[in-house]
Amino acid sequence: MKKKADFNLDKIIRDKKYYPSPDNWEEQILYFLMVDRFATGNEEQPYKPEVDYENAIQDEESRQRWENYGDRWNGGTIQGIISKLDYLENLGVTALWLNPVFKQVCYEETYHGYGIQNFLRVDPHLGSENDLIELVEKAHERDIYIILDIILNHSGNVFSYQEKETPYRDKPYEIKGFHDEEGKPTLDPDNPDYERAWPEGGIWPQEIFTKQSFTCKGEITDWDAYPEYVEGDFYSLKNINTGEGPFHSFKPSLALKCLTECYKYWIAKTDIDGFRLDTVKHMEPGATRYFATEIKEFSRSLGKKNFQIIGEITGGMEFAIDLMNKTGLDAALGINRIPGLMEDLAKGYQDPREYFNIFKNHDLDNENHEKCKWYQNNVITMFDDHDMIVQQKNKSRFAADKEKASLLSNAIFINLFTPGIPCLYYGTEQSFDGSGDSDKYVRETMFDGEFGAFRSRKRHFFNAEHPVYLCLSRLAEIRQEHLPLQAGRQYLREISCGDENYHYPETGPDEEYQGVTAWSRIFSQQEYLLAVNSSQNEPLKIKAMVDSDLHKSGDIFYRLYSSDNSQTAAEVEVHDAPDNNTAVTLTVPAAGHVIYRFRKNDDKQT
Repeated sequence: MKKKADFNLDKIIRDKKYYPSPDNWEEQILYFLMVDRFATGNEEQPYKPEVDYENAIQDEESRQRWENYGDRWNGGTIQGIISKLDYLENLGVTALWLNPVFKQVCYEETYHGYGIQNFLRVDPHLGSENDLIELVEKAHERDIYIILDIILNHSGNVFSYQEKETPYRDKPYEIKGFHDEEGKPTLDPDNPDYERAWPEGGIWPQEIFTKQSFTCKGEITDWDAYPEYVEGDFYSLKNINTGEGPFHSFKPSLALKCLTECYKYWIAKTDIDGFRLDTVKHMEPGATRYFATEIKEFSRSLGKKNFQIIGEITGGMEFAIDLMNKTGLDAALGINRIPGLMEDLAKGYQDPREYFNIFKNHDLDNENHEKCKWYQNNVITMFDDHDMIVQQKNKSRFAADKEKASLLSNAIFINLFTPGIPCLYYGTEQSFDGSGDSDKYVRETMFDGEFGAFRSRKRHFFNAEHPVYLCLSRLAEIRQEHLPLQAGRQYLREISCGDENYHYPETGPDEEYQGVTAWSRIFSQQEYLLAVNSSQNEPLKIKAMVDSDLHKSGDIFYRLYSSDNSQTAAEVEVHDAPDNNTAVTLTVPAAGHVIYRFRKNDDKQT
C-alpha cells in the first residue's frame, strides 16, 4: 500500500474474531528470533560437530566468504518459521518475538529489520503479508503468541543531507534529496515525485514522505545528552519527528499519528498479540504515551485486553519504572544489567547476591517489596540477544566462553525460575557460541545457509535431541505446570556447607564462586526450593534454609526435578537450624540444578 488512506480499520475488523491476550504475561516463555537467520523450511543437512565444526573457515578465502555473509541477507523467511512451529512448541516456548519484518531500503543490507522504508509492507526477502497472517494463525493453533518488533522514532537511510559530515546540532540540516531505488538522493525533498519513487524510493506510506517528518539534526555523537539522543539520527538511520511539547501537553506529529495507525493496521490484519518497541529512551515520553494509549485502546476494542507493549528501555531500573508509569508500557528490556548479571551468576563470576539484589527479598521494606512485584511481570529477562548492549566491545554468546559452556543449562534455569518474563534467544538451545567485534557474530543462521553457527556452512541446527534443547523443554514444561515457579515471591536462601554456620553465598574480591546458590519461590503457602551449582567438577552437598513459618522438623520436600537424578535424593527432610529456623540438606549435581517442592503429609505426589 502507498497510503494510510488505502486501508479502513473499521472495515478490516468488522465481524472478525480476534485471539484473546493471556491473562498474565509472566506465565509465558518468550523466544526471540531474527527472521532472516532462523529458517527457510527447506533444511536438509543437520550439523554434525565432529565433522562440520568450522567447516566454513578452512582457508582465508572461505573465511572471508563466511564473514561477508554475516553482513547481508541470508534467506530466512516467515514460511520458514511456520515450518518450525512444532520444533518451537516442543521446546516449550509460548510466545515468539520477531525482529522487524517490514520492508527495508533496497539498496542496503539491513537484514536486521531496523532500516524500514515502507511501514505498510512485509519485506519481500522475508515473505508477504499473507505469510505473516498464516504464521499468526498457525501459532495461535498451538497456543503460541506472536510479538512484532516495531520502530517509531527512526526509519532506514531514506535521504541524504547536503553536507557530507553531519554531527548533531540544534538546528536542522538541509536535505539534498530522498533516495531513489539505487540509493541516490534524486527525489526532490520539497516536492517528491511519488510515482517515480514508488515502490523502492523514498519512504512510505506517502503521508510521511515529507521532510517535515524528520528532525534532520544529524547523527548522535553524545548518546547521553538530551535532547541530542531524542532528536539525532542513529548513524545512517534517519530520526523521525514524533512531536513536541511538555509531557502533559505533548502534541504528536502527523508522522507519529500516521505510524500509529499503520501499527493498528498490523494488529487488525494479522491478529498479533504484542509489540516490542525499539529505542524507547530515544523518544519523548509524551510520544510513547500517545502511542501506548492509542494501541491499548484499539487492541482492547478487539478483545485483546492485555496486548503487550514491551519497551527497550536503557538507563537503569528507576528510569524504567518512572517511564513505564508515565507512558503505559507493559514491560521493559535492557535494564539494570540483568543480562550480564544473570550470565555471571551462572558462571560463578560474581557474588550471587549481585543478581538477587536486583529483585530484593520480599521480606524487606515496602519500597523494595514494590520493586520486586514490579519485576515480577514488568521486566523481560534474558542473557544472549541480538546486540548484547551490555558488551561494549566484544559481542559473545554465553557458550563462547569455552571454560564455562557446560553451565549454559544453569543460566537457562536461572532465567526461567527467577522473577520476570523469561526470554530465550534463538540458537541458545543448540549451544551457539558466536563471538566477535560485531553484532553479526551473534546472529548466526539456524538453517543450512552460508553463515552457519560454529563457523559452518550448509548445515542446520534444528536438533530436537540436543541436550540443552531437551533440558529447556523439560524445564519449560515444569514451569508451565507449577504456578509458584512463575509468580511466587522469591527469597535468596542462607546455606551451610556442613556446619551450622549459615550465610548467604559470597565471594571475596576477584574470586569466583564455585558453590551452590539456593532460593525459594513461595506462592499461596507453597514453597519450592531451587538451587544451582556453579562448580563444574563435583556435586555439592549443602544445607539450605526454608520458611520456618511454613515448615517444621520432619516435614518432607520431594524432588520435582534434578539435572542428575542419580545424584539427588527423591525426598529431603526438614530439620532444625539455629535461631529457630528450619533447613533441608540436599545435593546439587556438578554444573547442575535441582527443584524441590514441599509436600504436606496428606498431599499426593504429582
